[in-house]
Amino acid sequence: MTTHVLPDLAPNSKIKLPKQAERTLASGLTVIAIRRPVVPLVEIRLRVPFGRAPLPRATLLSQALFTGTGSMSSTEVAAELQAVGGGLSAGLDPDRLLITGNALAAGLDRTLEILADLLTDPAYPQDEVAVERDRLVDHIQVAQSQPSHLARTALLKRVYGRHPYAVQTPEPEQVRGVRPAQLRALHADRVRPEGAVLVLVGDINPEKAIDAADKALGSWTGPGKDGNVPATPALEPGPLLLVDRPGAVQSSLRMALPAVPRTHPDHAPLQLANLIFGGYFSSRWVENIREDKGYTYGPNTSIEHFVAGSSLVAAVEVATEVTGPSLLETLYELGRIASLPPGEDELEQARRYALGTLRLGMSTQAGLAGLASMYASFGLRLDYLTEHSAALAAATREQVADVAARYMAPSRAVAVVLGDAEKVERQLSILTTVERDVP
Repeated sequence: MTTHVLPDLAPNSKIKLPKQAERTLASGLTVIAIRRPVVPLVEIRLRVPFGRAPLPRATLLSQALFTGTGSMSSTEVAAELQAVGGGLSAGLDPDRLLITGNALAAGLDRTLEILADLLTDPAYPQDEVAVERDRLVDHIQVAQSQPSHLARTALLKRVYGRHPYAVQTPEPEQVRGVRPAQLRALHADRVRPEGAVLVLVGDINPEKAIDAADKALGSWTGPGKDGNVPATPALEPGPLLLVDRPGAVQSSLRMALPAVPRTHPDHAPLQLANLIFGGYFSSRWVENIREDKGYTYGPNTSIEHFVAGSSLVAAVEVATEVTGPSLLETLYELGRIASLPPGEDELEQARRYALGTLRLGMSTQAGLAGLASMYASFGLRLDYLTEHSAALAAATREQVADVAARYMAPSRAVAVVLGDAEKVERQLSILTTVERDVP
């Protein structure tokens, strides 16, 4: 029998962090500037606390933020940004309003001035808001026809109950009712610098970049309204929730399991356990229901982190006729990882993948900016990368087995299936108790 010796992990043991600086301005805005002179660009990420903001208004605000200012139309904003090789866009998650973009390093000062204008003197003109509102309504209606969105919506409701995270997409009718004056009021209340974090990454001198941000954004002041989100409720396992989609040729299976924040000692071994189970292409779940059984094209799992709580989510689309068998194999693989330690080789393979992904994520200006910004919104800094990589490198088989037993046992899972109930309910009820969703 041939023994394959795995290469030493020493090359991954130390991550070298780039030169950086940080300062909290008088307004309460924290600015983090990181030097990464790969190309003459600078990446910009601004995260503003936005938890518990009214969802229809907050979602439309994120889409209409660049419709102009008191001194510039939306066209003029776009032209001014293009003149310095830049561009900005906005998005929303359950915790933050995110403004993202980039510019030529030489155009950073002007880009920050334009950003300041958008933050302090937004116009939200009637005509342009109407265009963005219609576009958002269309986007939501398209999403509501997609099985993946419907399954995700059902899982969030099942997991979070009455918590603010339970609904993350507004209804089209709610969006249609939002008026420009409401956006201006929400902006004045919530788009504030206190607690916000601006990350700048690129061909910059970090201290000078922070000076530029201080100068440009000095007029952006004032505390925002309290947007703290309560801790998420503990997962409550119960009957599998079956959401009927008559005539569907596929079923969407979603599961949620407990997880922990990035700062928890269990996080690194749980990340490895997740990878071994279903978190990448060489995982057990993929090997079982894709490669061996051919039930699906792409199952995947990931650990989702929100400010108020974390969870492990598994997602897969399978043909209607193999919905029950797919659930069976999923429960089997969860039971296997929760009750038996992983093999040494598969743990090392998952470890290498996790460490390599960390390095890959910070290899570009945009990737580094995204990581630094995301970490900062959880109160972490880039040195977390070195701490987490060390924890991944040190995690033992026993630790991975222990966290898998405590967090990934099938008895701890919350499950939702979206599919043709007439064809799949019997398959599923053989394996578990099934409850029909009541609209």
